[in-house]
Amino acid sequence: MSPAPDVLARLRERQAADLPVHGGRTLAYVYDSGLAEVDRVGREAVAAYAGSNGLDPTAFPSLLTMENELVGFALRLLDGPDGAVGTVTSGGTESVLLAVQAARDARPDVARPRMVLPSTAHAAFHKAAHYFGVEPVLVPVGPDFRADVAATEAALDDSTVLVVASAPSYAHGVVDPVTELAALAAARGVRCHVDACIGGWVLPWAARLGRAVPPWTFAVEGVTSVSVDLHKYGYAPKGTSLLLHRTAELRRPQFFASAAWPGYTMLNSTMQSTKSGGPLAGAWAVLQALGDAGYERLTADVLSAVDAIVAGVATVPELRVVAPPDSTLVALATDARCDAFTVCDEMAARGWYVQPQMSHAGEPPTIHLSVSAATLPHVDELLSALRASVAAAVAAGPVAVDPGVVDFIRALDPATLSDADFDGLLAASGLVGEASEGLALPERMAEVNALLDLASPPMREALLVAFLDRLSRPA
Repeated sequence: MSPAPDVLARLRERQAADLPVHGGRTLAYVYDSGLAEVDRVGREAVAAYAGSNGLDPTAFPSLLTMENELVGFALRLLDGPDGAVGTVTSGGTESVLLAVQAARDARPDVARPRMVLPSTAHAAFHKAAHYFGVEPVLVPVGPDFRADVAATEAALDDSTVLVVASAPSYAHGVVDPVTELAALAAARGVRCHVDACIGGWVLPWAARLGRAVPPWTFAVEGVTSVSVDLHKYGYAPKGTSLLLHRTAELRRPQFFASAAWPGYTMLNSTMQSTKSGGPLAGAWAVLQALGDAGYERLTADVLSAVDAIVAGVATVPELRVVAPPDSTLVALATDARCDAFTVCDEMAARGWYVQPQMSHAGEPPTIHLSVSAATLPHVDELLSALRASVAAAVAAGPVAVDPGVVDFIRALDPATLSDADFDGLLAASGLVGEASEGLALPERMAEVNALLDLASPPMREALLVAFLDRLSRPA
């Protein structure tokens, strides 16, 4: 058995190649409060409960107590009425999956259930559609990237079991017209879910701070459920989210029970059965450490950072903010002098991770920033790096993909993509070395992203599935 210090040293060595989770320079995937003491409390709580099992709340009653307290805090924050309930899940995707599953199972009379969602709704809804056989009916968004209410109304029919709204949408950072969408759903007796996974722990305090926040909580009549992540702007350890329902009756189809075997009667409130108590304890501990006043301060900080970034971008002629942000998410587009993918590469070279987003429905590729409170002290550095990155991208010119590779992609059929097809594309793209080396990913990803951007969405999905399959092979 290896001594513990040796094992931990190996972990630290491997982690050195990962994106930094602290310091405010990773503007996707992680959310940093910038408060070392809060991080310490969260980590110690996770460790203390790592061996506890949330499968049976009667065996670990402390987990049930913490879950009910987290849900209670959230319902008070989000205008939950008397009788509202909630559940802690592993993340936003699980919360969305359960919202869709509950909507489907509440309507056994509908043979082919459908859900109506804006084209900007999170891809987790498409995953839920795939898993649960609920047809996604996509409605367009307007020039402001908010859901089109008239198109939503036209899409509703007797098979609709759910209407979806975002608060805000991930790609553009704007809140859908929840009041109008929820009213349409209520008029038909249909559930309305608000995906506030990324904004739900910011927007309430933003409103208190005097920001203009569109209505989206349970205060809106017709909103039947809300998802909100604690491991985003709750600044809790990964992974905890909340799925909140207006009534216990609405939540009941989410639960699963089975006595159809000789073992214990399975009873689950979420997709998981066995689940570590660590993330739940970590979220509870961070919430206790920060409290209402702490979250208000962090919200003021992150919104100040967003304001400064938006103002700074206005001084860079080649950049524009795609939509005025309602919360903490900022999407940037470039003009014809450079491209978003090269700007992302240049930012990475300067120690900043910003996320490339592909073109969609006629809109160009964008640069996505999920701003954290910890970014505020470094906004000037971020803007300086952004200006330098844009200048470098302009000097390099827009990235181009070899025409032969373009023709190769367009000749492929995503429905029948084979290993040989994928190998050919890897070779044509320069993404594979010697046979013994496997994938040889470049340090700069602009050409790869430009290649993916040219592919149709089904082909892009097929290529990335093949890519993930190659990455996920035993060591």
